[in-house]
Amino acid sequence: MSESEIRQRVDALVEAIRAKDLDRVMSAYAVDVVSFDVEPPLQHVGAQAKRKNWAHLFSTFQRALDYQIRDFAIAVSGDVAFGHGFIRSGGTLKNGSTTERWFRVTMCFRKIGGSWLIVHDQVSAPLDVESGQALLNLEP
Repeated sequence: MSESEIRQRVDALVEAIRAKDLDRVMSAYAVDVVSFDVEPPLQHVGAQAKRKNWAHLFSTFQRALDYQIRDFAIAVSGDVAFGHGFIRSGGTLKNGSTTERWFRVTMCFRKIGGSWLIVHDQVSAPLDVESGQALLNLEP
């Protein structure tokens, strides 16, 4: 049951992101979430920092985002769980250009008040060590 509840939570999060619905997106996160996201700084601590990060991302796109999570594997033990997979994100930017990028994602959940909430997430891209450039066009 817990794994299916978490999958439902992730599916709802994806739909909220596609719709750029900030309040629904934030309903997936614990108040004290710690996020290692692709945008600076190195970590975003607390729901307000995570909200600011999502708001900035949403503001860069003209319309809804094309967003999906693929190959999301989940492990559950008691009231904690983690999942990992791949994010494909894209759409039309405010400057009119289009983008499509692949990232890796790990989400850590805790059951709080009867709901599975994200307490930690990390989104990253592989790095070309020699150039220092993120490799955003790799596909799983």
